[in-house]
Amino acid sequence: MKKLAIFSSILIGIAAFGQGIKFEDTSFASVVAKAKKENKLIFIDAYASWCGPCKLMVKNIFPLKDVGDYYNSHFINAKIDMEKGEGIDLAKKYNVKAFPTYLFINGNGEEVHRTLGYVEEKDFIQFAKDAEDPNKRLTALRQKFENGEKDPEFLKNLAGLTIYNDAEFAGKVLDRYFQGKPNLDQEDVQMLLQGTQSTEGPLYKIFKDKKADIVKILPADRYEMFDKNIKMNTIVKKAYNPDTKTWDDNYFLAETQKFLSKEESEKILKRAKANRALKNKDIATYEKLTLDLYKDYAALSSEELNAIAWNFFENVTTKSSLEKAILWAQESVKKDENSANTDTLANLYNKAGDKKNAKLWAEKAIALAKSKGEDASDTEKLLKSL
Repeated sequence: MKKLAIFSSILIGIAAFGQGIKFEDTSFASVVAKAKKENKLIFIDAYASWCGPCKLMVKNIFPLKDVGDYYNSHFINAKIDMEKGEGIDLAKKYNVKAFPTYLFINGNGEEVHRTLGYVEEKDFIQFAKDAEDPNKRLTALRQKFENGEKDPEFLKNLAGLTIYNDAEFAGKVLDRYFQGKPNLDQEDVQMLLQGTQSTEGPLYKIFKDKKADIVKILPADRYEMFDKNIKMNTIVKKAYNPDTKTWDDNYFLAETQKFLSKEESEKILKRAKANRALKNKDIATYEKLTLDLYKDYAALSSEELNAIAWNFFENVTTKSSLEKAILWAQESVKKDENSANTDTLANLYNKAGDKKNAKLWAEKAIALAKSKGEDASDTEKLLKSL
């Protein structure tokens, strides 16, 4: 419940949801060994602790009897936080970049299929059946594409399966798809915007060439905003060297100031550096940059304030910085009180040593969660510890 939709962070945790999916409570190596012994595929719910759709799957889909019956009988099931413990290496190994991602792995640890996102019951069971059918697995679909398949529905489905974890391949798929689409509909525009991640890929040319069609569906100012974001993504990627973990500030500022003001450019660079520092676990740099970025926070949304406050709770230990995060969380609550930001506030107070306020806000978070039918188990654990 740390942001508007979060569920508890565990490495591989057991989740016996009545008659729903039962997840293994053991290491990934043990899961692989069990799958090999029983000649079954492994189903992995690859999630992150801040992921909203992840929590909705836990709440709405995993507990269903039909889902549990199929997954428990056909797979060895594991739930893994991709940003903690051995999940970090697994995310790299299986190229997990979006959450939730559902991986289907064989007994040799090889990926045979994947899907992602919030999925309704019928489709979630069908995904599992596809994973067991060699002709419907992602590897087979890729081969079908390489063999020249041009069916629009096939191409659209394949792009959706690969767009977040293999943008280069998805770009090729969508390039072929759009070659056969002289006129774009709303779904086409949405897919084009999702797939266009760089100014250097084939989709950006389509994005520019089809501007007249796109602005019939999307307001012109939104089109320009997307264009700026695509350019920004390209510049950020070129400005940061992941091997040396260094930034080319001069390049970034020169390129971004072709379409942004100097002030906007400097602020975005600082935000990009803060995000990268957090990803690299360089907490000191992240803390310093974020405190500077959010000195003035009155105009920020409740959601953004809650997000940065929770990041500080999870990563920062400096008392003065935690006190600043409490102010962010308080402002978030003031703008839109809900179970997520009240839970954040309770946790921050607890970490800062204020047990009295931690208890008060934990009780409020639990009450708000229950009034909305949301899971309050994490906050209840906090309350019991106070």
